[in-house]
Amino acid sequence: MDSHTSAGTRTILAVAAAGALLASCAHRPPPKQFTPAAPYSKTFNGSGDTVCWSVKRALLSQGYMLDHANEGGVLTGSRDEQPKPKLNITTHLQTSCADNKNGTSIVFVTAEREENALQKMKQTTSVGVGPATLTMPAGSARVLGTVRRETIKDPNFYGQFFDLVQTYANQERVSQGETRSAGGADRSADRPARLNSEMPQSATSQSSTRSPTSAQPQSQDSPEPRQ
Repeated sequence: MDSHTSAGTRTILAVAAAGALLASCAHRPPPKQFTPAAPYSKTFNGSGDTVCWSVKRALLSQGYMLDHANEGGVLTGSRDEQPKPKLNITTHLQTSCADNKNGTSIVFVTAEREENALQKMKQTTSVGVGPATLTMPAGSARVLGTVRRETIKDPNFYGQFFDLVQTYANQERVSQGETRSAGGADRSADRPARLNSEMPQSATSQSSTRSPTSAQPQSQDSPEPRQ
């Protein structure tokens, strides 16, 4: 009697624990789909022209083939690789760049990884016999088909891209600073000519009309005429 009672008690406890577990799973909130900590954007110091050009340089330097943008500030590119003889991986990357009008610019980027592999596909042929149509197998062929496609979520992937954009943005700012300094040196070289052209006309006329030094007076000890 006691053994039956203990077995029944254990069964009831197990059912209660399972019910509690299901209830907790049912009331667990779903993971956040939108969060500020997402790795798909970064703000850079610099104008939109500087940062957006750095984004383009980063894509081109890594072998991405760029497509024509449908709107300003949007760049799309793709890169292929073949790690195995029968596997092709394509990385599609889309960026969007915007000037914040406060000395900074923001860059958004999303990457998608697509895996394509050779697969056997059965081929068929259709033959019409009277009013009916017969479909018969006609062997098989190997075709390249998509086996996996997903959005890349790895923060390290986007961190490396943003670091490369930052490198090119720094180079662009240094280049612009050298250009401005070179222009300032040219203006300083022209400064004497401008100063001469801006000299008052009165000073110039005085220096040009100044009379030469008068001749020295004759000596008072000149000899007397002979008598």
